[in-house]
Amino acid sequence: MQTGREVVDNILRKGKPDRVGLTDNPWGDTIRKWITQGYPTNDEDKPISAVEHFAFDFSGMTGFDWIAKPGVREVIEETDEWQITRNGNGAAFKNWKNKSGTPEHVDFLMTNREVWERDYKPHLVDSARDRLPPEKVERAKADIERGHAAGRSVRLGLRGIWENMRGAFGDICLYESMLLDPEWIKDYCRTYTDLYKEGCTIIFEEAGKPDNVWVYDDLGYKLATFCSPELYGELIFPFYDELIDFLHSYDVPAVLHTCGYTEPIMQLTVKVGFDGVNPMEVKAGNDPLRMADEWGDKIAFIGGLDARILESGDRDHIEKEVIKLIEGMKERGAMYVFGSDHSLSTLIDYEDFKFALDVYRQHRNY
Repeated sequence: MQTGREVVDNILRKGKPDRVGLTDNPWGDTIRKWITQGYPTNDEDKPISAVEHFAFDFSGMTGFDWIAKPGVREVIEETDEWQITRNGNGAAFKNWKNKSGTPEHVDFLMTNREVWERDYKPHLVDSARDRLPPEKVERAKADIERGHAAGRSVRLGLRGIWENMRGAFGDICLYESMLLDPEWIKDYCRTYTDLYKEGCTIIFEEAGKPDNVWVYDDLGYKLATFCSPELYGELIFPFYDELIDFLHSYDVPAVLHTCGYTEPIMQLTVKVGFDGVNPMEVKAGNDPLRMADEWGDKIAFIGGLDARILESGDRDHIEKEVIKLIEGMKERGAMYVFGSDHSLSTLIDYEDFKFALDVYRQHRNY
């Protein structure tokens, strides 16, 4: 039987996996809830790693900081329930203190090219070595060795350039600048593409190669992408084309993680050479089996189970939909890693998720 690492490698390289892969992402709040429902803890009453407990096929590793000014964090305002902080990109976000949640965008300083070039770009250019001191490289190396010893596929995560800009400029400034100053957008993408290539080179050559690199870049919301596929194709994806060519030159596959409605950009995703796509968010409008019908011979699929099915607690419904998705992918000849279409919320009970995994195991073999 293949290890998780071998399974994932075969899936991303269109080889011959002996089973469907497995991954997912429980929220921290979800794990805390599950502890009250029997989820195991260690001798220090800390939760066991979900990767280990559920035998997921991926494990993570130490990477490098994408913020323009790493380590900068200014508290602007706080209460007992929330805190507003400004980070090293000049962006202020409001976060809950005691529960998970999407941060509220409050304020942004990087609102034109002059500010970018004066206050932030100089901190990024030729900065990869500063972001990867020897101790961090050693941690990355240890993470790779630990994951491989456990038979897992080790992934390196990179924050996508679109997501970077949304978090640095704010949405309004970003959308206006795409039309009014596209050369600034290209310069930003150029700077980060160079940084990612430089940083990955250090990791690959000094810590070792991860099994794959994931680019985390949410490109859509419900039933639409944030901008037109044509504009993505003009301003964003050419840089991903270059980054993926670089990764492939080291024989490292690339996965695009993008929440929201992503079907309209699948052609771009395949064209630039991504080897896998995740998570195919159903509640945003994606149909994973429809995507497999059209693209199943060109790219691997990771995720795609509507998390609301797990939240329902209806075991018959859970069983039916898990079987439909897994068998549907197999029938289409698609390379597939089973998981939710986003992450595992506090609305999901521990035993219901374990049940879904039992069904997965009954149907996972190719």
